[in-house]
Amino acid sequence: MKVTFPKDFMWGAATSGVQTEGNFEKTNKSIWDYWFETEPERFWGGISSAEVCETYQRYEEDVRLMKEIGMNSFRTSIQWSRLIKNFETGEIDEQAVRFYNQYIDAMIANGVEPMINLYHFDMPIELQEQYGGFESKIVVDKFVEYAVACFQLFGDRVKYWATFNEPIVPVEGGYLYDFHYPAKKDGKLAVQVAYNTMLAHAKTVQAFRGLQLEAEIGTILNLTPTYTCDEQPHNKLAAEYADLFFNRSFLDPMVKGEFPAELVSILRALHALPEYTEAEIEIILNAPLDFIGVNYYVPRRVRARTTAYELDYFTPEMFFEYYIEEGARFNPFRDNNEIKPVAIYDIAQNIQHNYGNIKWFLSEIGIAMDLESEGAPIDGVVDDSFRIALLEEHLVQLAKAMEAGANCFGVHNWTFIDCWSWLNSFKRRYGFYRLDLETKNRIPKKSGQWLKSIVENQGFEYNDK
Repeated sequence: MKVTFPKDFMWGAATSGVQTEGNFEKTNKSIWDYWFETEPERFWGGISSAEVCETYQRYEEDVRLMKEIGMNSFRTSIQWSRLIKNFETGEIDEQAVRFYNQYIDAMIANGVEPMINLYHFDMPIELQEQYGGFESKIVVDKFVEYAVACFQLFGDRVKYWATFNEPIVPVEGGYLYDFHYPAKKDGKLAVQVAYNTMLAHAKTVQAFRGLQLEAEIGTILNLTPTYTCDEQPHNKLAAEYADLFFNRSFLDPMVKGEFPAELVSILRALHALPEYTEAEIEIILNAPLDFIGVNYYVPRRVRARTTAYELDYFTPEMFFEYYIEEGARFNPFRDNNEIKPVAIYDIAQNIQHNYGNIKWFLSEIGIAMDLESEGAPIDGVVDDSFRIALLEEHLVQLAKAMEAGANCFGVHNWTFIDCWSWLNSFKRRYGFYRLDLETKNRIPKKSGQWLKSIVENQGFEYNDK
């Protein structure tokens, strides 16, 4: 059967500045630079964010490669720690301005729509150490100042802006589960960081509106569907709790303009409500978006707890536990993560029926492999057919959702070139191009050729065996 998409559909890839640019000519450090200096053993292969794709030096080549595989759009981020030279005065780094201007202009000249994200997990270490990062409302206002500088510098050309990428992840990693800096374990502090992030987002949206740019603004959320083991009320309730904490906590305020009453009640009972003012609440709940981006990789499966909760601080897992579904499919190349393409349809249905069918795009979808599973290039091209087959399964579900009325306008693969991925470094590969870590050469993969064919044909032939 032919799986088709609209002629003006946005096809491309996503990455971030900190994962691709490297530290060349960068004045300040992010939390990732600092963390590697202090605990390098935590990073796979002992590879830091300084040793990445050299996009800062090779952006012209990269944009040419984007065009070669048919990409018409690309999302990356501006590094806060690169653009701002002095965090107290707000002084701009002119070298950074020159780079981002040239990068953006190169994309536009090659028919690639730049979509710019303002924050992708990369808090400047100076603001983290001095104020606690988004633990502090001082940093909220500093972020808004930085965002306004971005709008003023690049807003004449950038037509799509996003405030945050997966804002819940620094909350989880930095304050609950120990996989982001500052690696604290404090449930109440996690709630405060989440709240302050929402406040920073909302203030940024309001500042954007005040500038009256000919552009749109949204945010990028990882909306992981939650499934449970059966229809028993206690297990269904566990799934509702997981959805409440991990999806609705950000989605409801940002899109519906309301905080979930159940979540507020739970946090109040746990004495974990954040410090807030009524004026701040008013700002958060009155910052409507033009679109949202949805990142999806794997489903979440939970059930009611069968064992006692043992941590001495609050995490959402007080209310449920994870389980492995018998008979489920798994990716053998990424720590056996589950494969469930129908989750894309379920996400789309949720947005359509519960969130006003807001305009959205699939801002990240990726199938992880490693070098061994991808294999050596044959005639200069890496064979990642496993990735192509799974991406097609997911796109079939997206097309089905769009036929049912889903308001989706594009798909971005994670990622364009195999990029550095936080503590995992280069353990997992996702790109349309392979990155040779020694030479930094970009080696094409079959998935890039596949993308070009989809763009040219507005879809693909799918054999549903």
